[in-house]
Amino acid sequence: MNVLVLLVVAIVIFVLAARFYASYVSRQLGEDPTRPTPAVVCNDGRDFVPTKNYIVFAHHFSAIAGAGPILGPTMGVLYGYVPAWLWIVFGAIFIGAVHDFSALFVSLREGGKSMAEVARKTLGTTGFNLFIGFTILMIVLVTSSFLNATAISLTSLWPLAKIGVKEGETFLKTVVVDGVVMGKIGGIASMSVIIITLSSPVLGWLLYKRGLKTYLAYPLALAIGVVSVVLGIYFPVSLKPQVWMVIISVYVLIAAGVPVWVILQPRDFINVQILYGGIILLVLSVLTTGFSGLKVSIPAFNLQEGVANLGLIWPMMFCTIACGAISGFHALVAGGTTCKQLSTEKDARRVGYNAMLLEAVLAVCVVLAVASALNFGDYKSIVWPSDPGVRSNPILGFSLAAGHLFNMGLGIPVALSTIFGILLVEGFVITTLDAAVRLNRYLLEELWSILLKNPPRFLKNYWVNSGLAVLLMWILAYTNAFNVLWPIFGTANQLLAALTLFAVSAWLLLKKRRNWYTLLPGIFMLLTTMASLVILFRSYWIKKNFILMTADIMLFALAVGVVVLFLKTFSRKKESRAE
Repeated sequence: MNVLVLLVVAIVIFVLAARFYASYVSRQLGEDPTRPTPAVVCNDGRDFVPTKNYIVFAHHFSAIAGAGPILGPTMGVLYGYVPAWLWIVFGAIFIGAVHDFSALFVSLREGGKSMAEVARKTLGTTGFNLFIGFTILMIVLVTSSFLNATAISLTSLWPLAKIGVKEGETFLKTVVVDGVVMGKIGGIASMSVIIITLSSPVLGWLLYKRGLKTYLAYPLALAIGVVSVVLGIYFPVSLKPQVWMVIISVYVLIAAGVPVWVILQPRDFINVQILYGGIILLVLSVLTTGFSGLKVSIPAFNLQEGVANLGLIWPMMFCTIACGAISGFHALVAGGTTCKQLSTEKDARRVGYNAMLLEAVLAVCVVLAVASALNFGDYKSIVWPSDPGVRSNPILGFSLAAGHLFNMGLGIPVALSTIFGILLVEGFVITTLDAAVRLNRYLLEELWSILLKNPPRFLKNYWVNSGLAVLLMWILAYTNAFNVLWPIFGTANQLLAALTLFAVSAWLLLKKRRNWYTLLPGIFMLLTTMASLVILFRSYWIKKNFILMTADIMLFALAVGVVVLFLKTFSRKKESRAE
């Protein structure tokens, strides 16, 4: 099938959903444009700030559209492009976008509180505690998955023959492996990441201490990105994945502790140039190649290999392709910063629902790129290697697909496009690691207050909690391959979404409003993730992977606890109505 048809049909369906289904959900929630939002009522010029809709949308989308909608579809398309496309399109409309919109709306109505605080109100203190514990575990899983993927991608090698160039005719540095001339793609990206990171404090100082004008900051950030790639071409960095894991872990420990203007914000400012540029190039390439007649080349259905590598299509595909269809992490963003910036309640629909649909467009483009521009055999050898000694490298898989697609659609050299693809994902991943470790530090401090009546001073120390978050991340990443970590992270992420939908449903129940449009998706995702945890537990038991087995049991127990609390809330509400 032509890639353009699949993209256009998806976009048309998304537009209709944004127009009609989102409007229906907003009416059921009780949207009131005249009701003052927390940003208006509590405007403090720091956390609560009424902000223009398009600015909030950009912030929210940048925060939720991490590497997930790229890596998940790259992994999950193994089942075939049809199941992946269907789940992304309809999952986003009826589950993911409803989850994001309703979570944002409830946080608004509760004065800008997080979903954990909403759970405290609707499910009691125990519900709050369970949400805290669950979120900590989920963040450890996502950071370990991303650390593993980053370390592997920064060491990527790929045969020059498959890029379509000969030795001496390319800017890529080469190395011979088993008689095959390989291009050091990851080495270029490695140097680029180093240069961008080292330049971030300088850019941050210019922006926040010297008042650098925005019109000068954008070209400077772009120039840093370009120079980093040029230096990477001439001076590629070659290190082992294990060394990269240590370097990145130390970096994250430091970055999560310094003021955000020093590294985090200026890095994001540079990376966002690559992010938006990559999305634009991806969409343009699908459009131009589609008009030229490019068709999907991988199987429409590939259930046998999908089941062999991941497990039954239900529940495993629905957890593997997490971000892009539905993601519990989005609720953390909605209740953390976005709800404190909206000027009116009607913006919750525009931001919450529509940003999720835009992320789904990105996920669809990733599926189409991998399914049409990358040889299926190469895809499987990179993302799902049969050799147990070879680690999965989905970032390289996507980057090569994007490289070939950019070349076919826009004429950009494959090698250069592939490097850009790696940098596109790396920018997402490093930013997620920075923010997630910072968040887990706060949550660990909260956890000690829950577990201990008077926590000792050292448990409130930044280095202790940040160090613990980084150590747990490194241990899981070092001891497990990416394709082993991703399924349980995806399951945890989807389970957080299910529990968020249950908390929202309980809130609507207490407000005497209809909640079927949040409860039914919540039940579906709960059943899906619980089934996934059972399947994964069996796999971990067979392989004697006791670390992930323990994580699996903890996730299952936390989920059961939240469901029991919801049923008690429902029972009490039913009894009060009877009286």
